Amino acid sequence: MEDLDWSNLSFGYIKTDYNVRITYRNNAWGELEISSSEYVNLHMAATCLHYGQEAFEGLKAYRGKDGKTRVFRMDENAARLQSTCRGILMPELPTERFEEAVKKVVKLNERFIPPYESGATLYIRPLLIGTGAQVGVHPSTEYTFIIFVTPVGPYFKGGFATNPYVIIRGYDRAAPLGTGIYKVGGNYAASLRANKEAHDKGYSSEFYLDAKEKKYIDECGAANFFGIKNNTYITPKSTSILPSITNKSLMQLAEDMGLKIERRPVPEEELNTFEEAGACGTAAVISPIQRIDDIEKNKSYVFSKDGKPGPVSTKLYNMLVGIQYGDKPDIHNWVTILD
Repeated sequence: MEDLDWSNLSFGYIKTDYNVRITYRNNAWGELEISSSEYVNLHMAATCLHYGQEAFEGLKAYRGKDGKTRVFRMDENAARLQSTCRGILMPELPTERFEEAVKKVVKLNERFIPPYESGATLYIRPLLIGTGAQVGVHPSTEYTFIIFVTPVGPYFKGGFATNPYVIIRGYDRAAPLGTGIYKVGGNYAASLRANKEAHDKGYSSEFYLDAKEKKYIDECGAANFFGIKNNTYITPKSTSILPSITNKSLMQLAEDMGLKIERRPVPEEELNTFEEAGACGTAAVISPIQRIDDIEKNKSYVFSKDGKPGPVSTKLYNMLVGIQYGDKPDIHNWVTILD
């Protein structure tokens, strides 16, 4: 791919050669199919269009210094997709079928995997949609599973650098007993206005408080929150937060480093006590937080006075990225090396 400037890619869509698809009908998953089309032929009454029967995942493939391609924790993505399927009544794709599709689509688009040390990765986007025609509010009987890939740069400009965030009270991303724990498009639709408002005010992203009491930190639109204090990694526990695979991995690495782990409600005023804070997810990995502003209360919670990422966040980031690229030992067997 001589024409791609790997080191200056944005986080966006670039056409690649192939995608893979598996269709569900007559109560069974069909064979994996390879497609070079970027389009899906949909019935106008498909349940994904009318009733939000739609789920997606995000994971990455990395090219190591040794030239080998590694995929990070795809079994966890398969499990999270299965959880979403149970939540919105879609058939679960077995883990082995999910992994087969991931491996196939990465191999088919090998020439789009960015080189080592370019700062770019191959983003893998699995998508599951209800495709059967339905006018009443009922689950579909037919579904299409698709995976496409695209090379991407860092989610936030500047990569691993501190960013300002803002608490937005005017919108909720998800209800306490709603779909917040599932990776469905509706949660992201619900975040678009708050996200635009945050960007218009000069922030990287918005932060949500819990929808019920507006007292506790929930998450930002596309990432989980964590804070560091007293040698402890603290992350919110809530029934409306998406379980981040990156956050799960960071908790394990923090434990490996000797930190205590706490998953519990985090009241807004506790932000004052954190030595470091970050937003984490597949796209951003870790976005260290410079500060979180609460404009309505005229407060600012500052985590980095010099604008640099904190030492624990830096160590966690380097550990995780090192495992993903094969530069550090994979003691937890998180990485799949593709032949």
